[in-house]
Amino acid sequence: MEKCGLKSEKVRKLAPEMDPLRLGMGWSASDLDKPKVLIESTFGDSHPGSSGLFPLVERAVEGVASAGGKAARYFVTDICDGQAQGHDGINYSLASRDMIANMVEIHNNATPFDAGVFIASCDKGLPGLLMGIGRTDLPSVVVPGGVMEAGPDLLTLEEIGKYSAQYQRGEITEKEFSYYKHNACPSCGACSFMGTACTMQVMSEALGLALPGTALLPAVCPELPDAAYRAGQAAAALAVSGMSARDIITLESFENAIIVHAAISGSTNAILHLPAIAHEFGISIDAETFERIHRHAHYILNVRPAGHWPAEYVFYAGGVPAIMEEVRSLLHLDAMTVTGKSVGENLEDIKKSDYYRICEEYRKRKGVEKEDILRPFDRPIGSEGTIAILKGNLAPEGAVIKHSAVPAEMFHAVLRARPFNSEEEAIEAVLSHRIKPGDAVIVRYEGPKGSGMPELFYTTEAISSDPELGKSIALITDGRFSGASKGPAVGHVSPEAADGGPIALVEEGDLIELDIPGRILAVIGTEGEKRSPEEIEKILAERRRRWKPAEPRYKSGVLKIYSEHAVSPMKGGYME
Repeated sequence: MEKCGLKSEKVRKLAPEMDPLRLGMGWSASDLDKPKVLIESTFGDSHPGSSGLFPLVERAVEGVASAGGKAARYFVTDICDGQAQGHDGINYSLASRDMIANMVEIHNNATPFDAGVFIASCDKGLPGLLMGIGRTDLPSVVVPGGVMEAGPDLLTLEEIGKYSAQYQRGEITEKEFSYYKHNACPSCGACSFMGTACTMQVMSEALGLALPGTALLPAVCPELPDAAYRAGQAAAALAVSGMSARDIITLESFENAIIVHAAISGSTNAILHLPAIAHEFGISIDAETFERIHRHAHYILNVRPAGHWPAEYVFYAGGVPAIMEEVRSLLHLDAMTVTGKSVGENLEDIKKSDYYRICEEYRKRKGVEKEDILRPFDRPIGSEGTIAILKGNLAPEGAVIKHSAVPAEMFHAVLRARPFNSEEEAIEAVLSHRIKPGDAVIVRYEGPKGSGMPELFYTTEAISSDPELGKSIALITDGRFSGASKGPAVGHVSPEAADGGPIALVEEGDLIELDIPGRILAVIGTEGEKRSPEEIEKILAERRRRWKPAEPRYKSGVLKIYSEHAVSPMKGGYME
């Protein structure tokens, strides 16, 4: 392979210690002259989404070698949001994304490489690696780490929150609850529903940074190691071509990803991650970009938590290529990808390959029809996207709701405010039946500056699993939700309480208007009585005059750094 102009060769001339140090770890003299490819993964014994990645790392190394390059394995293990739930560990989740991006920057810039293969499966690992790619501008190929199989009777992990609430309310036995816990994760891979992990796998391919057809492959299928091998080959080719990540990714790439996000009813957390990734690429997108695109986008994927099937079934329906084929009339088909070809060219090439035939073989073994999983564009599940950005005097900068998972009764409601200053207080009130139909459960001081912006998964599940509350109350927070969450949940309320946002000023008995079609989230009354907009403005102003900022929750460590530097959730919650 031609190596003229490679960054690694330029640095090698500046650092004479480079060669002996590499020889000392087992490289041959001929390896020193090859294009150098960073293999960065989140492999580790942290959770199923990362514990199975090492074989993919090894296949990527082999792929690089077959194309004349030399690979180096680096690791930045991610945490598991599921294992962090229910305690303060979840406060570290969003901050870990930015720390992963920091380590990609450190790994690449301290010992510059010519290209990279980035391997991850889950919620913060993939966004963190994608942010690192944008920041370093390294020619890069992403390998989504696959999705786990469903358990018996299509049991998947996002149902555990529901069963936990049912167990705590005495509706199921301990034996039943144990059965669900012991069978919900039968293999490695991302959890098998369209949560943040699976959403971000799809986003990596829709952006053009993963090879076509490689997102959401079943983690135990032979096609996944092959995808890692081909990614290694592609990265070695990019090293020589000199086509960097920023040469590939444009605003049109992100618009394509958001169109696909609407089609799959993707996690609301993508509204945090895609703007943060775009920021690292020097591109500006925000929640308004999602609102504009989702307004008239088609929702076509019948996959949990909004739909019926586990996420492993996405591959059986034709994967991301089939999804993009259905929405192709909306896509920027000339957007470039890591194949060196455009989105449109990739879609044509995949038709000529064996990919769709392989998908069909798997699907037949499952006994399901393609249209059961993926609807045609002209017969969508919905034609107004899946998320909405709400604004009003409660959320001047915006808030997000996944309306595709909200019961029709809650599309327009006036609710009584029940404010809580932590999730722990709120969930106890829900489980002890102190929350009644018509209440708005306000959970505040859970934004990036408040506590790191944890997921409020157990609270949303406690509400949505209650047949009465799930269609008669709303949860409104400056925190965020799991991609598994469903029901009337409004998150990312901005500005957040810790920043003096209006959510900090809400008092017991205030009337809250939730109007999804009108995109409104506002305080419209106090003490159970409606007031004029002018009266509400004066009342909030007086409350603001009396309001005092809460003491910073974290006075040292990572969360202190994150809370001091995080931007608004509506901008992506990244550190600046």
